[in-house]
Amino acid sequence: MTGPDTGRPVPTPRAILMSGLQGAGKTTLARALEKAGFRRLCPDEEMFRRYGHYGRDFPRGQFRIREAPVLKDISIELEELLAAGHDAVVDHGFWTPEERAQWAATVVEAGGEPILIYLPLPHEVRWDRIRKRNAQSLIDANSIEFSEEDLLRHAGRFSPPTADEPHLVYDGNPDSVLALLRRAKQPDADGTVEH
Repeated sequence: MTGPDTGRPVPTPRAILMSGLQGAGKTTLARALEKAGFRRLCPDEEMFRRYGHYGRDFPRGQFRIREAPVLKDISIELEELLAAGHDAVVDHGFWTPEERAQWAATVVEAGGEPILIYLPLPHEVRWDRIRKRNAQSLIDANSIEFSEEDLLRHAGRFSPPTADEPHLVYDGNPDSVLALLRRAKQPDADGTVEH
């Protein structure tokens, strides 16, 4: 595809999908990408806006039921952003290969390029972060309160990306991801954009 006035190729909009558990650094990375021009979509913030505090304003057992329509709406918003040519990042954990494949297909259908980033982090580090975040859970939409038992149970349901799923491994430094994304977006000598 070329731009209407320049004849130069128009880069394919990218959608960053993340795979990681609570406390792995997804929101920190997503906010860094947002500062770099990506549109950030955050299901947890939308959940908080619609339903309030998890475990206080609505029962703990209802999270996934209430999250389903939120994820559907975020998916539609992602499609619209990509169709309009915007890069986007979905600030969400994408725990299973099926979920990641479904969202990647949505990105491709909207004319975008999915980029999966895996955020591995040991339980002890994540639990330390979550303990600190729990103190903010009533006021911060990204600080849903979890117990250590919750984290361990969730880890049992999490399937990290394998070699069958092309992905980048996050080293904990948002600048590393931004540098990779900038290099991938540079035009080649013939004017085409490498993906």
